[in-house]
Amino acid sequence: MSVVPAATRALRVLRLLAAQAGPVSASTLARDLQLPRSSVYQLLEAMAEEGFVVHLPEEHRWGLGVAAFEIGSAYLRHDPLERLARPLLTRLAEQVGATAHLGVLHGADTLYLLKEQPPHTPPLITGVGVRLPAHLTASGRAMLAGLPRAQVRALYPDADRFTSRTGRGPTSPGQLREVLSAEAKRGFSREESEVTEGYSSVAAAAFDHHGVPVAAISLTVPQQRPVTAEALAARVRDAAAELTRRLGGRQPL
Repeated sequence: MSVVPAATRALRVLRLLAAQAGPVSASTLARDLQLPRSSVYQLLEAMAEEGFVVHLPEEHRWGLGVAAFEIGSAYLRHDPLERLARPLLTRLAEQVGATAHLGVLHGADTLYLLKEQPPHTPPLITGVGVRLPAHLTASGRAMLAGLPRAQVRALYPDADRFTSRTGRGPTSPGQLREVLSAEAKRGFSREESEVTEGYSSVAAAAFDHHGVPVAAISLTVPQQRPVTAEALAARVRDAAAELTRRLGGRQPL
């Protein structure tokens, strides 16, 4: 077995274990990875020596080891999402002359991680560390539109979970479903004066390797600016697609 195939198989073992609710047997790994059981045992023993997996003898199963946790923690410490997205936002803001944001879902809120604002543009309420109701923001809705309906229902079970800033925006689970369905078909999300009077935003989501939305890139402009939402959406969709590629993700099917 050459070095590259062995490394690839080991990574597939880690990915499969990470996707499970708990430890699994070697036979399950062999079946799901379509590998000989003997090869799987060799991989697991080598990975166990390095701490990436651990054997649970009483259960006859294998789980992730401490080294896998350390790698995951290091990934978070390196702020990879912000580092990968910042050049895209900078270029987007410069080319369009509009404020660009990177947002993630934090419960039922949009949490803004990055903001790139060209010179001589009016200040906005959105800023790094600011949280706003996800159902009102273009970024939030772009991510919500990519989630399973059950997950959206859990975040918005009834009308009490809906707040308003300007009197606009969905006010019930049914209205939110309609908005998200339309935006999913359109391929981008748009809000008009739902966050700040006189301003509109468009956004598109970036996805991980499971096709799950992990972030959204948005552009915000004054509504009187002579530019169409479709023109702005083309820009943010390209940027979000590039971020998806940089994250090793894929567009959902």
